[in-house]
Amino acid sequence: MAERRSTRTRPLPRPADDALAAALAEVVGEALATPDVRVEGLQRLSGGASRETFAFDAVDASGARRPLILQRERPGGAIGTGGGTRTEAVLLRAAAAEGVPVPGVLLTGPAPDRRDAEAEGGPLGAAYVVVDRLEGETIPRRILRDDRYADARARLAAQCGRALAGIHAIPVEQVEGLHDRDQVAQFRDLMDALGEPHPAFELAFRWLESNRPPAGPTRVVHGDFRNGNLIIGPEGLRAVLDWELAHLGDPMEDLGWLCVKAWRFGGRPPVGGFGEYRELFDAYADAAGLDGGVDPAVVRWWEVLGTVKWGVMCIIQAASHLQGLSRSVELAAIGRRVCENEHDVLALLP
Repeated sequence: MAERRSTRTRPLPRPADDALAAALAEVVGEALATPDVRVEGLQRLSGGASRETFAFDAVDASGARRPLILQRERPGGAIGTGGGTRTEAVLLRAAAAEGVPVPGVLLTGPAPDRRDAEAEGGPLGAAYVVVDRLEGETIPRRILRDDRYADARARLAAQCGRALAGIHAIPVEQVEGLHDRDQVAQFRDLMDALGEPHPAFELAFRWLESNRPPAGPTRVVHGDFRNGNLIIGPEGLRAVLDWELAHLGDPMEDLGWLCVKAWRFGGRPPVGGFGEYRELFDAYADAAGLDGGVDPAVVRWWEVLGTVKWGVMCIIQAASHLQGLSRSVELAAIGRRVCENEHDVLALLP
């Protein structure tokens, strides 16, 4: 996992810093079968609603240093993957076995059968996963504009297609706790519960219901495969991040989500702001062995749904701020993007 370069870090209060570092040193030392491991440079990175993320180095007695990332679940924060960090670790290992570039998993815990008197969540106070910290860029505007990523931009769409084919090749039975939902119904229910009038989304829901494509094969779906959740180097794709929303579903969902206009970050090309549809589709079909290729109309349907989903998510995040559940300038700013998604979905509808 990358240490995102522009992400603000916050020093931990010293007692919390010392306690977490000591616990990390113990569990990492056990995983590496190396005595006298110490933790250096522990920093809390800005985290999401379901996870706390920390960067640190594990240093052994010889001075050898291993850059690592800890993700620890917040109370009640395991979403999407069902099993939380434990399921995510299984996903990362399964994806690596299919040739998908992902951070290496060092350990996850606590063990499901742990019953000792330590904190109920285990030695780190909650379920966690520790993975390698990889170098690279995750900031979309840099990826799309900096000269050092010019060669990467030329090959990223095809690399994403091959990575998605690998994700969708993960045997479903290898990963427990993933679920398949009717997302049109799910987000329509959320929209109704919000009680706000959004005619553009209402029109889109009607179109989605009336134009459902034939159901595709049920596969492991990443759920948030997009520019911003990828580690990029000058040579291209280095790793796929943020598996918290993984679930079972139609593999074309991931292709459509990657093409949603919001994830182009001002870039012109439709695939993440860096590539063309045909580059993505051809590479995916070749890697996945699809003799008939990818049906652009099916991906378009998922792109419409993805645009509506992100629009509804923007409404929900704004409501969290406006209702005082989580006062945040970031959430308020995201709320201002609802109208962009309304415009985008109207432009997509025939």
